[in-house]
Amino acid sequence: MKENFKKRLLLIIFLVYLGLLLRITVFRSSFRLGYLLQNGKINFTFLEEYILLLRQGRWFTFFYLFVGNVIWFVPFGVFCYGIGKKQEIGRILFWGFLFSLGIESMQFLWGTGVSELDDLVLNTLGVWIGAMGMHFRKIRKKVEMMT
Repeated sequence: MKENFKKRLLLIIFLVYLGLLLRITVFRSSFRLGYLLQNGKINFTFLEEYILLLRQGRWFTFFYLFVGNVIWFVPFGVFCYGIGKKQEIGRILFWGFLFSLGIESMQFLWGTGVSELDDLVLNTLGVWIGAMGMHFRKIRKKVEMMT
């Protein structure tokens, strides 16, 4: 009974996290249903915007965007690793990549952000960090139990 409650609570927390993530990435104040396919922008040049920020000396903005794109996806990797029956890192990365691709696609469709290749890579890196953190935690627990 207690384990079932814990799983439900974690699922609710994860859904709230996903809602917050969608709110800050897609459903911003600029979001309007009428803007569908009108204002979207895509940037396929890897790290172009980050290099520009560094050249302009906008270190805080660089750090906020670069690290933020990683950090916001760490919980995705943590949750998927922790909830899955098979903790396959490749599968978790695949789902994290697809979720990020979905966000980037929605940003393009509604013009609420620039859809960037960088975001896909950095978001997936965040998923990987979260899943690997859980993986190493699991290994550490096993080692501790053996000693």
